[in-house]
Amino acid sequence: MQILVSGVAGFIGSFLTEALLLQGYQVYGIDSINDYYDTSIKYARLKKCGIIPGAYGQIISSAIYPSYQFQQLDLCDKENLNAIFQKNKFDCVINLAAQAGVRYSLKNPHAYLESNIIGFLNILEACRYHSCTRLIYASSSSVYGNDTEIPFKETARVDHPVSMYAATKKSNELMAYTYSYLYQIHTIGLRFFTVYGPYGRPDMAPMLFAKAIDRNEPIHIFNNGNLSRDFTYIDDIVQGITTIVAHPEKARREVAEIPAVIYNIGHGSPIKLLDFIHLLEKQLGKAAQKEYVGMQPGDVYQTWADTTRLKEDYQYIPTTSLEEGIKKFADWYKAYYT
Repeated sequence: MQILVSGVAGFIGSFLTEALLLQGYQVYGIDSINDYYDTSIKYARLKKCGIIPGAYGQIISSAIYPSYQFQQLDLCDKENLNAIFQKNKFDCVINLAAQAGVRYSLKNPHAYLESNIIGFLNILEACRYHSCTRLIYASSSSVYGNDTEIPFKETARVDHPVSMYAATKKSNELMAYTYSYLYQIHTIGLRFFTVYGPYGRPDMAPMLFAKAIDRNEPIHIFNNGNLSRDFTYIDDIVQGITTIVAHPEKARREVAEIPAVIYNIGHGSPIKLLDFIHLLEKQLGKAAQKEYVGMQPGDVYQTWADTTRLKEDYQYIPTTSLEEGIKKFADWYKAYYT
């Protein structure tokens, strides 16, 4: 099976790509390698799979995995994206490329429209015109906004996003449904819940907290610490996705004749942000300098995934405890940064 994975220099994309390669799939990876955050960690993720990027658009073969090719490409580059589809016969597309970051979407909303809307439309159109009938794509727990009905269920109305990032992810779900209805493309949207682990995003809380603790710098704790998150270790996310890739037939259809579905994919057990910090302090061997501040625009008070649907269809059960996951993350952090 040949799979196109977008966002392979990203956190989830890099781990997923390596897992797919180890399971014997042929992978064609693309990523724009934008500079939203420090690109050095993106290059490090690519290097893990034997990729040293060259010029934009150049096709690079992995030095480790013979069945892996990479091309630096922006999803808004419609011409070159279509050329990739013309030259390959993809059995499945996994779209993880996106402009990430809730707070950054307040500063630069145009970047989210270009990458998350136009880029995603180009993926859908490429699938449509090149007969790829399977698309797995990244959505986000952000679509739930400040919904007070917890845990979050896929059947909840998600019509009140509190950030442009969340609005674009909700738009992706609507666009995917439309293409499933019109062109019978089998689309599976995954609402990720606060993924963490080695090589994680530098702009997310685990990495920000670890760096501040390590450098004896203060960490800002929003809403005076009254936040909780459904932290999910990267290995559990990857295991869930690879199971979906291997068994497309198990995916339910919310409407019988329309092959579109949404799944929550998280740990299913939220934790207070202060408890997360305490575990990180323990593993790093240092106390955090805490500065309590108010709620930030676009942020949400809590996330909590109801994973019943994914468990029923794919027997998804995350197995990495928060204590184990933070230890693995902290061990990697100390080896990578210190």
